[in-house]
Amino acid sequence: MQQDPSASKYSGKKHVRFSDDALALAEKIMKRYPDKRQKSAILPILHIAQAEFNGWLSVEVMDYVATLLKIQPVEVYEVASFYSMFNLKPVGKCVIEVCRTGPCWLMGAEDLVKFIEKKLGIKEGQTTPDGMFTLKTVECLASCGTAPMMQIGEKYHENLTFEKCDTILDEYKNKGEDVSHWRKERIKHHTDIHQ
Repeated sequence: MQQDPSASKYSGKKHVRFSDDALALAEKIMKRYPDKRQKSAILPILHIAQAEFNGWLSVEVMDYVATLLKIQPVEVYEVASFYSMFNLKPVGKCVIEVCRTGPCWLMGAEDLVKFIEKKLGIKEGQTTPDGMFTLKTVECLASCGTAPMMQIGEKYHENLTFEKCDTILDEYKNKGEDVSHWRKERIKHHTDIHQ
């Protein structure tokens, strides 16, 4: 998190600022919209913010996004709290998102969540004590034909069984893989290809 000396409105809160790459990408996205319509860029800007700030959106980060988009902070909070893809509290290195909608539920997603909870020793919405995994249930991930499924980082794991899920989680744990680097690489990739 970089300090932003120009952000005096935060009075006592941490001052946050995008990296140069993230700010360049945000500005490029905002330029796609007409004057006074930059708030339409809120979703991609929140994705950038979440990538920049360890996979979650603090109040200070959402305030910064509001400043960038020249909108009221409450407008950012409303959007960030509506979508399950945004995290409003710190998360583990690997966020496990298990689809909970119709087809996945019918194919055993509820039991899969119970299996993961038991394996990791946490409940849905919690993070393991070592900070490795956060477990969430989310709305449709658009992979109904391969239910039940989960997403870790940007990777889909489909047609899950308890055994397959167990192996996948062990692989992430054994590698100590921090999938949050994918988010930062995406920002760098987008700024490189659009120069």
